[in-house]
This record gives sequence, C-alpha cells and structure tokens, in this order.
Amino acid sequence: MLKKSLFALALGLAAGAPAWAQATTADQKADADFTRYKTYNFMDEAARTASTAADLSANIFDLKRAVTREMEARGYQRAAQPDLLVNIGVSTQLLTQTRETNFLNDGAPYYIGQRNFRWQAQNVPIGQYREGTATIDVVDAARKEQVWQGTATSILSRKSRKAAQQIDKGVAEAFAKFPGRAQ
Repeated sequence: MLKKSLFALALGLAAGAPAWAQATTADQKADADFTRYKTYNFMDEAARTASTAADLSANIFDLKRAVTREMEARGYQRAAQPDLLVNIGVSTQLLTQTRETNFLNDGAPYYIGQRNFRWQAQNVPIGQYREGTATIDVVDAARKEQVWQGTATSILSRKSRKAAQQIDKGVAEAFAKFPGRAQ
C-alpha cells in the first residue's frame, strides 16, 4: 500500500513538473544527403536589428560557440566558402508567473450584502521571467535550401554563467537529433 501511495505521489509531482524544463525539437529535409557536406560557416549577421544585437550579443556568442563545438564534433570544418551555412535566430519574451488564489490561504469570502457571500479564484502575478527560443537552421549553401532545423526553448537565467550552461545544454540536445557527419 505504501509503495502504491509513493508511486501515486511521484506521478503527481511529475505531472506538476516545472515549466522551466528545456524543450528541444529537430526537423530535417527528407532527401538531404549529409555525406556530401564537409564544411560550414555562419550566415551574415547584418540582418539583425541593432536592438536585437545589443540585447542578445552575449547569448549569440554563446550560441555560436556551442554550435561550433557541435559541428566540429561531427567532423565539419569551418571554411570561407562552406558547403553548409548555419543561421541562428533568437527570440525572447517576458512572461509573468502567476498563482491561483484559494480559499484557505487568501481569506474568507466577500460579503456583498443581504446574506450573499461570494468568493472567486483569481490569478495573482508573483514574478516575471524571460523565456528564450533559439532556432538553428542549417542550409545547403549551393542550393540555398534548408536541410535541417533545431529549436531549443528554455527559461533564461539572469546569471551569465548559468545562461551559458543552458545554451550549451539546449544546443547539444538539438544536435543530438542532427543526422549528419562529415566524411
């Protein structure tokens, strides 16, 4: 009986797992032949707006470093005239964390006259956090055609060291689904 209770508790805790867990996805072109590719480089950064570059310059540097490590671990070499181009897109959004009020912690029902009592659950803001999504597009340079895309989404830490670790983990998880190796 105790084992069943502990198992039920564990399932309940897993169902309420924190929303800040990292999520990654990957998608590839069905007929892409990754054995043809030997080199890579990053796309031109001129397309970024000045505000985006100013806000995310440290994260972009960490993303490029992590992507470089993953590509070179698969045997690809960085080159001026590459077979593959890597484009990194970053978006962030400021979100509000809330909790729902409950009768036990948030007071008695409101008296609205003539023996009418009313209580209603509400969402109360308790903090703000930033969520970031990095999209890594790998493009066949000769055909200008996307052959693979990996996406990682996570809550961003305010501490640069922790943010760099999150980026490393997200890029590694996305590239775990990368099908190619240089020959």
